[in-house]
Amino acid sequence: MIQLSKINHQIGYRLNVSAPFNQSWAVPTGIDQQELVKLQSAFMGKWQAITEAAARGELPPVADRRFNGEAWSESPMHLLMAHLYLLSGDAMKRLVETSQCDPSVKDQLRFSAMQWVDAMSPANFLATNPEAQQVLIESGGQSLQSGIGNFLSDVQKGRITHSDESEFEVGRNLAITPGSVVFRNKYLEIIQYKPQTKTVFSRPLLMVSPCINKYYIFDLQVESSFINYLVGQGFTVFVISWRNPLPEDTDGIETAAWDDYIEGGLIEAIAVVRKISGQPKINVLGFCVGGTMLSTALAVLAAKRQSPAASLTLLATMLDFVDTGALGVFANVPHAELREQSIGKGGLMTARELGNTFSMLRPNELVWNYVVSNYLKGQSPVPFDLLYWNGDSTNLPGPFFTWYFRNTYIENKLCQPGALEICGKKIDFGKITIPSYVFASKEDHIVPWHTAYHSADLLKGPVRFVLGASGHIAGVINPVSKNKRSYWTSIESSNVDPDTWFEAATEKPGSWWHDYVQWLASHSGKKVAAPRLAGSIQYPEIEPSPGRYVKVRAV
Repeated sequence: MIQLSKINHQIGYRLNVSAPFNQSWAVPTGIDQQELVKLQSAFMGKWQAITEAAARGELPPVADRRFNGEAWSESPMHLLMAHLYLLSGDAMKRLVETSQCDPSVKDQLRFSAMQWVDAMSPANFLATNPEAQQVLIESGGQSLQSGIGNFLSDVQKGRITHSDESEFEVGRNLAITPGSVVFRNKYLEIIQYKPQTKTVFSRPLLMVSPCINKYYIFDLQVESSFINYLVGQGFTVFVISWRNPLPEDTDGIETAAWDDYIEGGLIEAIAVVRKISGQPKINVLGFCVGGTMLSTALAVLAAKRQSPAASLTLLATMLDFVDTGALGVFANVPHAELREQSIGKGGLMTARELGNTFSMLRPNELVWNYVVSNYLKGQSPVPFDLLYWNGDSTNLPGPFFTWYFRNTYIENKLCQPGALEICGKKIDFGKITIPSYVFASKEDHIVPWHTAYHSADLLKGPVRFVLGASGHIAGVINPVSKNKRSYWTSIESSNVDPDTWFEAATEKPGSWWHDYVQWLASHSGKKVAAPRLAGSIQYPEIEPSPGRYVKVRAV
């Protein structure tokens, strides 16, 4: 049996902590003394119980997946290390929650504590990870060599590799639903998809992806393609493929502002799709930032007394940025001013920076998990289309980004009627009176579902609110072919508070896509013969899908 004193010495050395007995803790400002004493007492009691159980050889395995391998449970020292690490991390998080400070400060404390706790996991270091040590011995050192190679490759890329990128190629096994590029300008391409049915609904659907990502989140592999599913249901589908600006571009795209993307991008795209289809009104759909931009464009058009859309679909979209979820920790005036000074007049907000920011919101899943597997164990990532897409992000023009950041996350002016003038018009989301389908994901950490729900209140037409299971991406991309997860609907209108809505809601198994196509069909007009050719005389086919813009890589 390992001696308890020896274990404590080794744990204290390797985790840079000491057994807390007979030591006084520093008292952070704004913490109630009585609560602190309770926290200390509970911590020391659990520490003693854990170390005593370890001395008796009775320490149970931990449930945390970082430490559930046999190598951890078979090594008393490493098992104790895992237990004490989890205890210490929990104590740090409790200390943050006990602090008495402004809510925004507490959010930043939570974020900082999470970063430190997750980073200091003994699983993240070769010297304290028995699984990595075992792989090193069994491979005769090859795992270390491979891990160093993986690390150097990622340093060159400027990001952690999450998927075997050699297995995917846009246009070969991603974004392969047949279609044609029928329009291109300096901001976007428009792709029209080839019908898969003899008859189609007369009114088309224009899909707007977030401009911080590639559009093929809607068109992954065939079985999980939202676009392919909709086309197969008889809808005429157009999608916007945003341009990916590069530092070497010379046409001034780096100075493009929010207004440019709204007028030269979305308003132009809506007009083009109307002309190609011959329909006075079209259905429009926006995802995340794409939904925010699309709603802005409709509000601008409404201010001009124009109503070119028959219905609006918003997927994981914020219009009212009252609660910005995990991203709120970055939403502060100094950060906004720094960006405005550096790229507000021109330049790029890089995909690398944006990608690293989103990764840090889920460090265990998107950072440290891959540090352990790719670098410490020298393993190659498995092929995963969604993670490949996640690493294929886009740059943004600096003025566009800084305007968006300031007027949404910082000042939340976009949702205030008449507070902003865009494209020469004061906008008001309340002027959008068409039927709307608003979808949110229950576990979304980027667009909290309560926020998406309240955003729907800004729209004055009839609203169908649907809540899906899972997170920001997996909640939306939930193909019917897999029939996974579930979604909630309710007869309650969205003018009640979200929790009241949820209490009255009915959970239904499977994909929300079933519900959506029924709703969309009711706003898509009669069935007509499918067109034989893409585009029109004015807008002929330029090239086959997936087009040129989507293939430009930033990182």
